Amino acid sequence: MRDLFLIGFLFSLFAMGMRRPFVLVLAYIYIDIVSPQRLTYYLLNSVPISLIAVVSAVGAWVLVDDKRDSRFTVRQGAILTLLIYCGVTTYFGADFPTEALQKWDWVWKALAFAVFLPLTLRTRLRIEALLLFMILSLGSIVIVGGVKTIFSGGGYGELNLMVTNNTGLYEGSIISAVAVSAIPIILWLGAHGTIFPPDWRTRLFSYALVFACLLIPVGTSARTGLLCIGLLGILMLRDVKRRFLYIGLVAVGGMIAVPLLPSSYTERMSTIRTYKGDESASTRLAVWKWTLDYVGSNPFGGGFNAYLQNTLSFELTSVEGTAQDSTIERRKGTDRGRAYHSSYFEMLGEQGWPGLFLWLGLNLAGLFRMEALRRRYRAADDPLHWGGTLAGALQHAQLVYLLGGAFVGIAFNPFLFQLMAAQIGLDTYLSRRTREARVQQMQQRVDLPRGSRAV
Repeated sequence: MRDLFLIGFLFSLFAMGMRRPFVLVLAYIYIDIVSPQRLTYYLLNSVPISLIAVVSAVGAWVLVDDKRDSRFTVRQGAILTLLIYCGVTTYFGADFPTEALQKWDWVWKALAFAVFLPLTLRTRLRIEALLLFMILSLGSIVIVGGVKTIFSGGGYGELNLMVTNNTGLYEGSIISAVAVSAIPIILWLGAHGTIFPPDWRTRLFSYALVFACLLIPVGTSARTGLLCIGLLGILMLRDVKRRFLYIGLVAVGGMIAVPLLPSSYTERMSTIRTYKGDESASTRLAVWKWTLDYVGSNPFGGGFNAYLQNTLSFELTSVEGTAQDSTIERRKGTDRGRAYHSSYFEMLGEQGWPGLFLWLGLNLAGLFRMEALRRRYRAADDPLHWGGTLAGALQHAQLVYLLGGAFVGIAFNPFLFQLMAAQIGLDTYLSRRTREARVQQMQQRVDLPRGSRAV
């Protein structure tokens, strides 16, 4: 029954895409985030549904879509450069050619689609539709995780998010970081969206989805999610009108929530302070040190999955007893082929310094451009004020994502590059609308009677 439902839903999207080509782009977004082929037993997992969707989306844009307002930007060129560079390191410099090709198989699709996607974002409706599909597709995972957290409490590595495949957005730490980063966009759609009018029903659903996003770090017991929630709480101070009231409500909410949290979550979070005794944290520090040593002799990186060659040794320190009578126990640990567990070290180890600087440049450019748009259109009476608030939401989402990326290897996750594409589309759209408004004002001045113009 689940297979039939997913096939029927995808068929309806493709059918609507025959009349509205942009719907095919949205269908690919849904497939890229939800991965329905992983959820089916027999049907979709035997069909290259992702390839069909992207070929349909690109083909429809080339053949029938209006391309008058499409622009190729500098950031798209930078993403294309990163795509080419990763291809070179994969085919000509990978330490593990076979394993590198496995990651390259999905990375190049994410990068190539990020180059293409802004070309289709010509209107506010399309920008909103992209964000709405991203959020609702993510919500199909988050809502399931939130419900299971309420009834079971979850646990580290125990929360089943519709599928037992622990990869992509179905991995605990990754979905925690992405879910929290999506909250600013959810709140924006609930307050300013036009596809679903921001009435009480839309707002209620938005708040419920935000609550589900906050439950995901609890259900997965991911420490990364807690840090992301903390950063989001600080960033939201920029937009709230009554800051002291906001701080007070957050403090009261925290005091109420802490006693209700499952013991597995609080025990896991307590290891943040005692990271030297936690094997997961100790191996991360060890692999980061190994990566720095590795690029010292391999500045261009080792290609995708270069971490497979690492051999780590680390020391675990634990304190037992009371403050007056305590003993310190130290023991050695070893590990091999440990993943980077950091987007920054992932880029550094696999693509070297050029790849890291290019990736950082892409992200910093997005943050600065969104800040510029946020300031330019912050006046409440500006017709494009919605664009300024959306730029702030996209900026906050990216900042939270980048914090989560410090502890999870999500440098090439498609969600990040879809976020970048939305930023590029918003930037080009607002710039075009601003130019059109200026031209219209100039024409109105020229058309005024001579006496009025003199006055």
